[in-house]
Amino acid sequence: MREELKKYFPFLEKEQLDLYERFCEEFLQWNEKINLISRKDTENLFIHHILHSLAIAKVCMFKPNCEILDIGTGGGFPGLPLAIMFPETKFFLVDSIGKKIKVVQAITEALGLGNVRSEQTRAETVQGKFDFIVSRAVTTFEDFIPWTQGRISKIQYHDLPNGILYLKGGDLTEELSKVKKKYRVFNISDYFEDEFFATKKVIHIEG
Repeated sequence: MREELKKYFPFLEKEQLDLYERFCEEFLQWNEKINLISRKDTENLFIHHILHSLAIAKVCMFKPNCEILDIGTGGGFPGLPLAIMFPETKFFLVDSIGKKIKVVQAITEALGLGNVRSEQTRAETVQGKFDFIVSRAVTTFEDFIPWTQGRISKIQYHDLPNGILYLKGGDLTEELSKVKKKYRVFNISDYFEDEFFATKKVIHIEG
């Protein structure tokens, strides 16, 4: 894992690589108690969940003090892997399922991630403005986009316009045809070699 992280993200410090290893340990311990991901998938935790989350960092390098909202974070994806990579960026992770948020809070505390807060709440009740809203295939774009209305900041700090960064796979032609906002598709296979990413994408939708 360390070697692959260094290959794809050579700027990572030893302390961050250590945190990714500790994250894996903590997550797998919790997954034994609460089924966050399929037990069959635990051996693929790094590729299918951590590295997949970090594809967002290939599309946008978050700047210090910017605000990121992770909707439907589940066991902390993509928010926690991104928070380790961007320790000076502020992350707010939300999920409607309380037991999942309790795990996210426990892992956050165990890793000492001072840039992360999390809460059991529905996306449509979240207060505040965010530079980007990230998520991993929680629903269709048609359902997801309304949850983000009024929550994307108008103040720009990045080259990439503020908006949604959404991880999703498969043929999205029909689904994207219903998106009325300006969007761009990034193929994760352009960044990572593993065949798992062959059909996986990051979708950027302007706010």
